[in-house]
This record gives sequence, C-alpha cells and structure tokens, in this order.
Amino acid sequence: MAAQTSYAELSDAARAVHLDIAGAFFPTADDGCPDDTQTLVLLSPLEPGFWATFSTSPERSDGVAEPLDRWSKRVIGQLAKDHAGEALFPFGGPPYQPFLRWASLSGRAWGSPVGLLVHDTAGLFISFRDALALRTRLDIPAAPESSPCRTCATRPCIAACPVGALGQQGYDVPACRAYISGKSGADCVDNGCAVRRACPVSQSYGRLPEQSAFHMRAFR
Repeated sequence: MAAQTSYAELSDAARAVHLDIAGAFFPTADDGCPDDTQTLVLLSPLEPGFWATFSTSPERSDGVAEPLDRWSKRVIGQLAKDHAGEALFPFGGPPYQPFLRWASLSGRAWGSPVGLLVHDTAGLFISFRDALALRTRLDIPAAPESSPCRTCATRPCIAACPVGALGQQGYDVPACRAYISGKSGADCVDNGCAVRRACPVSQSYGRLPEQSAFHMRAFR
C-alpha cells in the first residue's frame, strides 16, 4: 500500500499530470462517498497546459472512442493507486456519481445566475475529471468565503446566450443543441459556450478554445 499522503504531496502529483485540486471536503455517511472515505478530493484540468498534455497522449491519437475518458482512467487511476485512494469518475453510468453535490460540499463551487456551477478559479469553465476517495484525513486549505458572482457587478453571463437558451429562466437544452447544430452556432462550437466565456473568472482561467470545441462537438 502507498504511504500516507498529504494535501501538498497530492497537489504536486496532480499538477505533474496537469490536473488540479478543485475542491475537497470531509464526507459524512449521507454524501454518496464510498465507505470509510475520510477525504474526498475533486480533480479538474490544470490550465494552461492540460489540453496540450492530453493532445499528445496515445488515447488522443489511437482512433478509439472516448479518448479523454480513457486518458482519465489511465492517468488518474495511477494517481489514485500511488496515493492509496479510489478513483471515482463522472462518466461510466448510470448510475452516476453525485459530482454536483460534491462540488457544492467542497465550498469552492456555487450556483450561478444562469444555473451552472461557478468555481472560484475556473469560473463557469469548471469541469471535473475525477474525485479521489481517500482513507486519510488531509489538511484541507480554507475555502473562499463566497461565490465570485457576489462581487460581479455586470453579470455578463445572463445575457450572453445568442438564442436565450441559457439564462435566469433555466436551460433550454433542445434550443441550445438546435442552435449549435446550425451554421449560426459555429462560434459557440469552435470557441466554447458564449455564456461560459462571458464569465470574468472564466476569462482568466486559461482554457483553450480547442478544448471547448472538443466538448461542444461531443455535446452536439
């Protein structure tokens, strides 16, 4: 079994493969974590650099379906093994792991004015590649006191959707898909969701348009 790890050691190991700790918390019996989990750690892409790392991986070029999910299983599976944890992925269901609940419990993600999760450093570009269930209690840094939306004066996300599919009224998924399936939706497909891009925190995150295009085409 791997030696007991610390938060700093796990963070360094994650960053070495261009992943970042996007939140962590101490779960209770009602949080949907595996039995005996002492710390649940959420991993997200580390930007900038994540997409370049994935793009040069064997999974990206082998022509087999679901390259990013397979990359996650290989890389994060090894990370979990090295740190005596269990890798829990947001794909592969149903049933699916309760990542939205876990993100909220971490204290670093909140509901935004458009309903999407907003993160303290990734903004509306937050995404999770995995959660690590650890049998040890890490020394977790203090979370921010509040959502970045509370100090956002203009809230440009609310009016950013070109067809009004995503805003304060909720998310009209059919309207979104119909828009990005046509020529007029090329900007959202090639550069990422206009609403997510409008977030001031998202704009400082460093996510490349190529990564957003990969996900948008999969969603379309």
